[in-house]
Amino acid sequence: MNNNFIITIGRQFGSGGREIGEALAKKLNIPYYDKELISLAAKESGMDAEVFNNVDERATNSLLYSLSMGIYSFGNNFSGSSDLPVNDRLYILQHQIIKKLASEGPCVIVGRCADYVLKDFDNCVNIFIHADMEYRKKRAIEIHDVKKNKAEQIINKTDKVRANYYGFYSGQKWGFAQNYDLSIDSSKLTKDQAVELIEAYLKIRAGE
Repeated sequence: MNNNFIITIGRQFGSGGREIGEALAKKLNIPYYDKELISLAAKESGMDAEVFNNVDERATNSLLYSLSMGIYSFGNNFSGSSDLPVNDRLYILQHQIIKKLASEGPCVIVGRCADYVLKDFDNCVNIFIHADMEYRKKRAIEIHDVKKNKAEQIINKTDKVRANYYGFYSGQKWGFAQNYDLSIDSSKLTKDQAVELIEAYLKIRAGE
């Protein structure tokens, strides 16, 4: 397939979105970016990657601070000031890095509001991976070593953090159908089938 697409993947916790993204990138033989964005941001800023890792995909803790700085809606306005909270500095760096990577060629990018950041890229395909709670609980326990009695609580909390992050910086609703080109229930498909489905969609978009 003649692939010139930038593929962004939003995902619910435990849905396997990251694994699907990795498999897709491998199948298409294009770069894959997830936690790698933290390393790139740390390198760009000279800060410790661990500092960024602790606030990755989390909105600024102080809403009042952000309101006072006039940066509540990053979709409309933001500044690269070093006075910003670490969360906001990481978002700005990742925002710049994501645009740079997308301008260099096809790739798969997971999370980090990439679909919103790349909204002006005509070759961007936005995908959201979701699944039912029982499927996600099972994966959380087996793959993420989450305790059985805490699984649903952790899933809901992680999804809430991601939704707040996405809403804070994009001004849009995380997981809302109109923000994505394709939404996949990973509990109904194997990882390879999900990849095949995405590939089929890309071929249609490419006019093949």
